[in-house]
Amino acid sequence: MSFAVSRTELAYRLERLQGRPPAETQRNYGELASKIFILTLFSAMATTIAQDFANTGHATGLLLLVSEALVVALTLVRRTAAAVDRSWKARILTTFATFGPPLVRPAGIAIAPESLTIVISAMGLIIVVLGKLSLGRSFGLTPANRGIVCRGIYRVVRHPIYLGYLITHVGFVAANPAGWNLAVLVLADVALMLRAMCEEKTLAQDPEYRAYMDRVRWRVVPGVF
Repeated sequence: MSFAVSRTELAYRLERLQGRPPAETQRNYGELASKIFILTLFSAMATTIAQDFANTGHATGLLLLVSEALVVALTLVRRTAAAVDRSWKARILTTFATFGPPLVRPAGIAIAPESLTIVISAMGLIIVVLGKLSLGRSFGLTPANRGIVCRGIYRVVRHPIYLGYLITHVGFVAANPAGWNLAVLVLADVALMLRAMCEEKTLAQDPEYRAYMDRVRWRVVPGVF
């Protein structure tokens, strides 16, 4: 029988003796906290948009709500990441990109007919849904590698969900042209573009993703970015 104890095992035992949870448990707590926060923020957004729909009958906001609901659903079932970018840059970009849209408010007089804003928002939502269905449990908020996905709409651009968000946000601002909404969504979308670049630094560590980048040239907008 051997009584040798590895450094890893010793560190684990010391953490237990000192009353501090191991790193893995701390990550689980962080994951749970982020899910609770997302659910809370989404619930507030859903309440505001539902009230506006009940008062005005405007349906454009409901499409944005559906898009954000998919974020919540997939966040709850996402798989564990093989590699995660835990830098402050990644965290800040994720915060602005993720928690900005739920802060929008129905307001102002539409600058385009509702029929047009619904069509624009619906086009963006379709792209978002196709992208998220392709990702499945590989979906995540923080830049990470939860499995390389290159099927479906990912054959067109490397970040189709972000493209869908851009289109959906245009439709929402056209229907609710308040300065607050414009500022929030512009900030969120700039963070999205920067996050796409940040995310690819993590994914490019995987040879499979580097090969995918060679096949699909554009990140978000074909011919532009």
